[in-house]
Amino acid sequence: MPVHTYTNWNSRPSDQAEQIEPYRKYIFICEGANTETFYFRRLIDLRKQLGIHPLIDIRLWEKTDEDRNLSYVKKLVRFAEKQKQNPENDFDLEHDKMVIVFDGDIFEEKVQGYHELIAAIEEKDIAAVTNPGFELFLLLHIEGSFEQYIQGHELEYLQRDRKGKYSHAYHVLLELTGMNAKSNARIGELADHVLVAIAQEKRINQDIHQLKGKVSSNVGKIIEDIIHENPHI
Repeated sequence: MPVHTYTNWNSRPSDQAEQIEPYRKYIFICEGANTETFYFRRLIDLRKQLGIHPLIDIRLWEKTDEDRNLSYVKKLVRFAEKQKQNPENDFDLEHDKMVIVFDGDIFEEKVQGYHELIAAIEEKDIAAVTNPGFELFLLLHIEGSFEQYIQGHELEYLQRDRKGKYSHAYHVLLELTGMNAKSNARIGELADHVLVAIAQEKRINQDIHQLKGKVSSNVGKIIEDIIHENPHI
């Protein structure tokens, strides 16, 4: 079964307008079923305001039915590869790029093979990793959050709670926004401040090859690269 694709590429002023095919599609596929979906849907709606080149499309592939809660990143990579081969999904193997979004926290202690996984993804695609989780990247959208809530508190983000979860970023985000990032779709509105996140992310570790033990994210860097891409150069 194909994934559900979210895009605003075909919102044309009239059906008579000439349909132009994108030069490249960046397709985001996410480990999380809710929080990341809320965010990337909003980001896609902002593509014109962000000045993304008209020939660059960004899309979200949302997992459907039995695949909706497919997590564990190695399974997600296999799933993404399968979806690329499905002609219904219109993936151009030559030009299009898959962005696989996942949390680095499972590699902090128990799961091996992180570097092999990143190398395998980067052969063809783009790995977007947050450590400990996506809420950290969302936190960066709030002006001043690096100085006030991250700098000097890095160890708190990489400590597990009594349930064994890396929940600190989630709780800080909840406190600052009043929103449960896992269930409140309005958390996606933080994408309106993505330029703040891009700037603040440069103050934490963005090198996903050196992730372990570091509060990290390269999601903003990837979005910045997409904003600046010019297919004519």
